[in-house]
Amino acid sequence: MGKQSRGFLPLAVATLVILGMLAGPALAQQGSAADLQTKIQTLQQQLAQQRAANQRLEQQLQQLSAAVAGLTKTQAAQGKKIERLPKALKVESRVKPLGKESIFIKGFISSSFYMQDQNFVFGNGQDAEFPAPPEYEHNRWFSGGDVRNTRLDIGFKGPQLQSWTVGGLIETDFFGGFNGGGPFSHQQTHLRMRLGYIQLTKGQTKIRMGQDWSPLFGEWPISTSHIAFPLGYGGAGYVGWRFPGIYLWQGLSSEDAPVKVQFQAGVFEGSWNGPGSPIKTLSAANVGFHPQVEARLNFSGKTSAGYPWKLYIVGHWDQKDLKGVNNINPNPAIDNKITGTAAEIGGKIKIGRFLIHGNLYHGKGIGQQFAAITQFGDISTTGGWMQLGYDLTEHWSLYGFYGMDNPNDTDVLTWVGNNGRVKNTMYNLHLRYAVGPYWFGIEWLHDKLETGPDSTQTKGNQIALSALYKF
Repeated sequence: MGKQSRGFLPLAVATLVILGMLAGPALAQQGSAADLQTKIQTLQQQLAQQRAANQRLEQQLQQLSAAVAGLTKTQAAQGKKIERLPKALKVESRVKPLGKESIFIKGFISSSFYMQDQNFVFGNGQDAEFPAPPEYEHNRWFSGGDVRNTRLDIGFKGPQLQSWTVGGLIETDFFGGFNGGGPFSHQQTHLRMRLGYIQLTKGQTKIRMGQDWSPLFGEWPISTSHIAFPLGYGGAGYVGWRFPGIYLWQGLSSEDAPVKVQFQAGVFEGSWNGPGSPIKTLSAANVGFHPQVEARLNFSGKTSAGYPWKLYIVGHWDQKDLKGVNNINPNPAIDNKITGTAAEIGGKIKIGRFLIHGNLYHGKGIGQQFAAITQFGDISTTGGWMQLGYDLTEHWSLYGFYGMDNPNDTDVLTWVGNNGRVKNTMYNLHLRYAVGPYWFGIEWLHDKLETGPDSTQTKGNQIALSALYKF
């Protein structure tokens, strides 16, 4: 037994060794397979996490793309608003009023540089209308600059007054005179009130209370230099003035009518050059209650070819007592009273590139309306003007103007004397470049005035280069 045991032990040990050698690789291979499986599972988890992250990134990119598209659309809309901003400012500004009304500001800046060979009435530069005798003979030409046309309007639109829309306007420019008479005065002009009124609007009815243009102040000629004092004003067929009063506009046709008809009327303070003080309303026109009265019919529409046109007819009446308030002039030299009457017709039509407009008037005793070459008396007078325009291109236009005022010579010499103005004729040629709110123009004005019983002539010329910016 002992010998067999000793022989078996080595054999068993050798067998175990051989079995261990054979099982080691298999066990090792089995461990490697488990590790690989673990790694595969780990990679699969990481891949799933990466896919989820990619999906989140894709969703975020889609959201970002939508946001960019929305921002681009908003930016485009804002750009259009910015492009329309100057027009919007003409309707309503960002100025904040104290009350519930809204405010708008508009106007223009005007600058002219001119040369003249004669002194003019009502001044030199932008308010030159007709030459002041005698005619210059030496060193005739002189030059200057003028910015007095520059205008500022402040408008108001208030809260509703029952069914009426309430508003108002203040309009100013710089023709209020110069600050003194010294060497620095010309560069320091005074502001002046042009218009100031309250307005009530309801449908086709409009009422203004305050200072506004009389209905006789109708169509106006185009000029880059003569704006506050239009071409022909007070001397060559253009009449009318502004007065405190009550003014009415009333539509008489339906809004879809092919021809629009409107009634316009004004009742406003009397005005004359004396006797007494016109500034204190103590003139002949202020005696009693005799306001100036005017009525006007406005027509507008389009021709069968689609060309726009308008036409108006005006009538005027007033009365002056030449004895004055408190009979300051108890024995007038010529007559005790003057009844002022006038009739005017005017209009315009645009035919393609052509523009034709003007007016014709006849009046008697209406010097306060700048008629009869701005002379006061019971003077019968006839005048008119016409302007023909042609658009050379989209921006370039050419205008030709002719105006004339021809009062009765006997009436002028009776009421004014031997220095009275018996006839005046104006010509104007105007080349204008207009783009957006900007105007640039060069004009030549020629005027011939006749005075006295011999119709002595005084001629004057003006060449003006002007620029205008509307806001």
